[in-house]
Amino acid sequence: MTRHSDSYRTPARLFHWLIAVAVLLMIPAGLIMTQKGIARPLQDALFLFHKNMGVILIPLILLRLIYRLRHPAPPLPSSIPDWQRSAASVSHRLLYLLLIVMPISGFVRVRAGGFPIELLDRLGVGPWLAKSDALADAAKGLHYAAGMALIALLALHIGAALQHGLIRRDGVWARIWPPVRPRS
Repeated sequence: MTRHSDSYRTPARLFHWLIAVAVLLMIPAGLIMTQKGIARPLQDALFLFHKNMGVILIPLILLRLIYRLRHPAPPLPSSIPDWQRSAASVSHRLLYLLLIVMPISGFVRVRAGGFPIELLDRLGVGPWLAKSDALADAAKGLHYAAGMALIALLALHIGAALQHGLIRRDGVWARIWPPVRPRS
């Protein structure tokens, strides 16, 4: 078991798991909602969920990044080889980048496409972007490519977490789980 000083603080854990759950729900919603032949009510519900959750994630991700900059990650155990440290650093940076690119490209795709974002519309937040098919298409392409990259990177991240938690049992998993650190 890791010492608490080697673990993430509770706010970092909560940000991690809250965003993880939202993203892991948004991925299948995003993949299903664009399929041909699904029932319109289901498609509408998935679009509503996906767009509005993306809007909610933008400030959460920004807050998480600010928190991370002010509270660096605890050091990895000394048993972790250098190549794994490098891989973890690169993959985490890419995850953060994709977590920024995804909701922003989705927002641009929707607003430049002339579509509503119900949560923002209800709050009276303007579209901020003029309708532009070219911009909407570019954002759609970026959103798709970044989404596929995110899926691949998340598979790697989850696989590494499972390897550390179930096979190596080296304390890396315990750094982030449970979402709320028990008081000692």
